[in-house]
Amino acid sequence: MAEKSDRLKNMTEEELNARHADKMKKKKAARDKIIATKTIEKGLTIVHTGKGKGKSTAAFGMIFRALGNDMRVGVVQFVKGKWGTGERVILEKLGAQVEMATMGEGFTWETQDRARDIEAAGQAWEKAKAMIMDPDIHMVLCDELNIVLRYDYLDVNDIIETLKNKPEMKHVIITGRNAKEELIDFADLVTEMEMVKHPFRSGVKAQVGIEF
Repeated sequence: MAEKSDRLKNMTEEELNARHADKMKKKKAARDKIIATKTIEKGLTIVHTGKGKGKSTAAFGMIFRALGNDMRVGVVQFVKGKWGTGERVILEKLGAQVEMATMGEGFTWETQDRARDIEAAGQAWEKAKAMIMDPDIHMVLCDELNIVLRYDYLDVNDIIETLKNKPEMKHVIITGRNAKEELIDFADLVTEMEMVKHPFRSGVKAQVGIEF
């Protein structure tokens, strides 16, 4: 390793540039070879979970990316019904390209009414299911669905059965911490957000433009 470092130090800028170009050429060839083997095209089931911040934020990033590609999207918010969020304001201005349903009544510790929470979750899932099965909607976000699944307000097997029977090219994103193992096993793409540091722990309240 030391010999390699010394050798690099003794190279001219022109030699370093040529070495870098050759290295990147080989890397590109290897990458192109790998990409050429990926031929399947399908609608994905995507799960964002974990204790870290950014699950819904990343999901809405995909929603806006889809909108930029002239795709029609659907969004169902299972929990944040009482929150006024910036993404909701923008999406509701986009008309027919977006179908949005904010159906939650707040976090379970806010309602303190299990029966009402179960009813709200059921209504939200029926709306989401209709969007998932609608062939004219290309991507559906089920925001915070994992939370109501965690409390068993919905049957995870019903969710998976619907996802198995969705239109072939339909993308479905599911967010929320504590994703069920059955859903993780079924999904095509799972990302776990890890919390390293959060301002809330230092006494900083939720900020406009950051949390909502």
